[in-house]
Amino acid sequence: MNRIAKISAIGASAIVVIGLGVTWFAATRSQDDDIFAQCRQSVVAGGAGEIGGPFTLTDENGKEVTDADVITEPSILYFGYTYCPDVCPLDSARNAEAVSLLEKRGYSVTPVFISVDSARDTPELIKEFTDFMHPKMIGLTGTPEQIKKVSQEYRTYFKVQDPNDPYTLIDHSTQSYLVFPDSGFAEYYNRDTTPEQMADSVACFVDAWKNANPDGAAGN
Repeated sequence: MNRIAKISAIGASAIVVIGLGVTWFAATRSQDDDIFAQCRQSVVAGGAGEIGGPFTLTDENGKEVTDADVITEPSILYFGYTYCPDVCPLDSARNAEAVSLLEKRGYSVTPVFISVDSARDTPELIKEFTDFMHPKMIGLTGTPEQIKKVSQEYRTYFKVQDPNDPYTLIDHSTQSYLVFPDSGFAEYYNRDTTPEQMADSVACFVDAWKNANPDGAAGN
């Protein structure tokens, strides 16, 4: 290998090493800045900040509310509809059970049910549904535009199969979202997550949140 080739090889190696060092530093710095790093199990393309956002909806009592009114403590959000024959009741019951398990451990978490069925889900119907699931569960509905906006904020999907059928089913995503006041989205849970697994995970996040915000989380 001649002198020029050697220099080129050394330069290329140095660039690779520097690149790996920058990547390692960026990853380490990111983890250091993330108060929830030790709790996270899911990966969100673009980062957790890409999910969630402000919303204005109508609660189960017919009152217009914003995300600031609803998310006053750690909360678990779920998008569904009351006419759903199986998935929504099962997922909502799972979330309610996880909240009850957390209550027994001394954690206060609010389950939230956001309807994607603005045509049929009146505040009265949602209240009946949420009261049955858990006394703390908050039900939300809204106009088609409001529901579409909050759905897009949380990257959820829903589609009415037949708008002209009063008994139509709605295809929709089934993830549940853990969110915090001010900091917003923290984690999502799939359908196969058990109440115990959810409770364990949420407890980890709440502990980390309290440690990072001892004054703001004092009431929780």
